[in-house]
Amino acid sequence: MVTMGRNAVIMADEKIHPFLKGYVKGKEGFWLFEQNHFFNIQQELGKYGKKLLPTHHMFLPDPEPLNWKPSFEIKWFEQKDIMGLYGNPDFPNALCKEFKPERPDVLAVAAIDGNRIVGLAGCSADSPKMWQIGIDVNPEYRKKGIGAALVGLLKDEIFKRNAIPFYGTSLSNLASWRIALKCRFYPAWVETETK
Repeated sequence: MVTMGRNAVIMADEKIHPFLKGYVKGKEGFWLFEQNHFFNIQQELGKYGKKLLPTHHMFLPDPEPLNWKPSFEIKWFEQKDIMGLYGNPDFPNALCKEFKPERPDVLAVAAIDGNRIVGLAGCSADSPKMWQIGIDVNPEYRKKGIGAALVGLLKDEIFKRNAIPFYGTSLSNLASWRIALKCRFYPAWVETETK
């Protein structure tokens, strides 16, 4: 289920179409994403062994370059170099858990302290022209501007490669929201899915 602010688009198994027709009746699309309404969806999905996953709030960028000059050492990783970063528990948001051919990680930029990667922003090609950015900064290096700087650098580089960067975060991850806004990403849509 996705909303861009007014209406919503829902893709669902035909078995729950009758329920959904009642669920959406008389509601504007964005209200469908309120927690009290999600409770009703979850009850219905439970009948089929399914459950809701968290909502993701998605952001699109202002295309104006940020041109940030970081105050720390950085290192770029092209797609072929990223393979050596998989499996590192320090980067659960910056990269996929493993190589995914349907949405490969194509580019990453790291903040380096000595020989250690202390922050990593990566992007997956969710489609050929839409690359999603993720960020991780080690806890002891947070609140130093590293996350925003890496996301800003990656955003600018994605545009240079003729793709569109986008950014997603959960409702309650306010630190991630602040990074998005600092890098001039703006709310564009909200989505949720089931498992």
